[in-house]
Amino acid sequence: MKILLPVDGSKYSMEALKIAVDYAKTKGANICLINVMPYIEGIDLEISALEREKIKESLEKRADYIVQQACGRLAADDVIAVCRAVVASTSVSDAIIDFAEKEKIDLIIIGSRGLSPSSRFKMGSIASRVVKHSPCSIYVVKLPE
Repeated sequence: MKILLPVDGSKYSMEALKIAVDYAKTKGANICLINVMPYIEGIDLEISALEREKIKESLEKRADYIVQQACGRLAADDVIAVCRAVVASTSVSDAIIDFAEKEKIDLIIIGSRGLSPSSRFKMGSIASRVVKHSPCSIYVVKLPE
């Protein structure tokens, strides 16, 4: 069984990480952990090329940090995972879906909300789109009340 775990550093994705660890330990599943960095080159911002490069570099560093933290937690639980720091895309949800199709993922474990401004809704727009268009089963993780 191959599990895709998209992480963004939110408390919801960290809770999803706990569920993925349980699956890996009980079902012998392999985990693919990714952080999807937004594609900023296509955004029409009135900033210089140097400022755009600084923003991109900052996003890449943050993505690396998030993935290192999550992979560190997996390693602490003796779970081996394939970790990818950045998957640049014009759409985060499309990148997750495309990755799942390309890697023949069996299950996506995703937090119900993330760090995006849409997190104020009951289910985040990224999680909602992944659920709607995923080629495989989805486990949407909510925080315990």
